[in-house]
Amino acid sequence: MRRTNTSQTIAGVLLFLLPVQFMIALMAGAAMAPGYSINLNAISDLGVTGATAWLFNSSLFFAGLLNVIGGYFLYRSYARGWILPVFVLAGAGAMGTAVFTLDIPGIHGLFALAAFVFFNVESIACASLVRGPLKAISIIAGVVGLVFLVTHAASDFGIISLYGPIGHGGSERMIVYPALLWLAGFGGYLMAPFGAKR
Repeated sequence: MRRTNTSQTIAGVLLFLLPVQFMIALMAGAAMAPGYSINLNAISDLGVTGATAWLFNSSLFFAGLLNVIGGYFLYRSYARGWILPVFVLAGAGAMGTAVFTLDIPGIHGLFALAAFVFFNVESIACASLVRGPLKAISIIAGVVGLVFLVTHAASDFGIISLYGPIGHGGSERMIVYPALLWLAGFGGYLMAPFGAKR
């Protein structure tokens, strides 16, 4: 059994809320945006569509902010030097992607790349903080996201078409969703109290 301290619990709450609120915003946005296709459209298309821009960009910025603050409390709990830089880089990537939307493609692309890379690195690195099945799940989630990042980039640059039947939008979601789902599980792990009844 594990003890939880206040910093760890706060980190758990914040890191659990991050993917929950963002995935709800993604689903609502995809349902609201006229003609939006999960297969064809990029996630960030929701940030430049009039009906959904406010929802998507505010949720994405909030996700980045939660990651930075959650990373701070995680660092306070575990005192590992790598934690804060990785969480800040991932969070800054998300916040920058929300501020510099898809209609500013160069800057937007750099921030999006940082978010894609560091949220998945975050997942792999945090395997060192957990025990049991979540250790393997952390690594698998991060590796899946990074593999899809490479294949997605290769397809975007026309090197080789690797989107497959899931299309551009589905490929991009395979970069993002494994890390988001892992964050929900990791947040729950951090919140789990010492001596919970069985």
